[in-house]
Amino acid sequence: MHKVFLVLSVVVASGLVVAPALMQDMPSGPSPYDVVDGWLKPFASSGYSFGSTSAVFAESPDRIFIAQRGENRLPDPVPPGFQGFLGSIGVRPAFESRVWQNVIFVVDGDGNMIEAWTQWDDMFQSDAEEGPSGIHKIKISPFDPDRKLWVADTTNHQVHAFSNDGEELVMSLGAGGAGDDNDHFDTPFDMAFLADGSIFVADNGNSRIMKFDAEGNFVTTWGVNGSGRGEFDGPHALATDSIGRIYVADMRNNRVQVFNETTRSVWYHPNISPIATWPGFERPTDIYATGYDVWISDNSDAGPQGANPTRPARMVKLDWNGNPQFSWELPGFGADAGDVTFLHQFSIDEEKNFYTADPPNGRVQKFVPREGASFLETFGAPDSSQ
Repeated sequence: MHKVFLVLSVVVASGLVVAPALMQDMPSGPSPYDVVDGWLKPFASSGYSFGSTSAVFAESPDRIFIAQRGENRLPDPVPPGFQGFLGSIGVRPAFESRVWQNVIFVVDGDGNMIEAWTQWDDMFQSDAEEGPSGIHKIKISPFDPDRKLWVADTTNHQVHAFSNDGEELVMSLGAGGAGDDNDHFDTPFDMAFLADGSIFVADNGNSRIMKFDAEGNFVTTWGVNGSGRGEFDGPHALATDSIGRIYVADMRNNRVQVFNETTRSVWYHPNISPIATWPGFERPTDIYATGYDVWISDNSDAGPQGANPTRPARMVKLDWNGNPQFSWELPGFGADAGDVTFLHQFSIDEEKNFYTADPPNGRVQKFVPREGASFLETFGAPDSSQ
């Protein structure tokens, strides 16, 4: 077993920053998960493949939502060795070969497509040849009895909620088009939720977090671009827990910040307080809070979308106070079974199965806990309040 080094600093409830501690004794080891080889079954028409698979959310072990930034045309002729995803032939999803079809689809526990929400494909279409477009992340609020699917739409700079069957667009946040006032986002990246129906949105392009009530009315916003306490440079992921903490993956600042709405920090915001900063990451992209722990996906910082990584993506487990618990790496960063070039979003189902969205490879993979794997190394169930 080797050691992973993370430097963590904690902001106590009074709002004072304590000295950073060098966490040299964080246990780490091999992944406690086995990949299900060839899990996601291709279903694209002849000549097409999965595109940039940006998002995954497991509603249950038998209903997994996936979003991609359109399908990609395959080279003609198709090189030998094609296994249903572009990475298997050494090709990355590309703007010039993208076709906006099968943007949102649902698969069962065996990776078979059971629903394709093609009626919404045109909504996400973009002619952009650089920068974010299409769907960035997808989620279902754990507090929502209707199980609406929330979608961060970087094409239209909006956040949408769809009925669980995809038949209805229930709500849209943001007026559409990029902006920096209370009615607009600039490339929204992620969402998180509270029990009262409130929605938090990571407004990446504006380096801020926005809060809306259950009816979609603007409530407040916080954050500006920068590297100081409570500032952001690329908020990439959001999560909440049962005691009201809000976790933000501040990706380009290589850290996670933690906020709440109960501690008073009048210097910062009337209702929001930055209570902790967890530095020491390279490229944190997603966060999963359980009843006891916080898991963060951390990629090597190597090129756009991590297309040229120098190490495999890793999962980092901290307790709620930011103390290191355990860390493990994915098997590799190529295109073999289990490899993940860039871990963009991950999801856990109630059986502790682990799903990874890997845009550069154009695939989503499923991992299952290894027999005998310790509960200390595997993901816990979602927060019991959720």
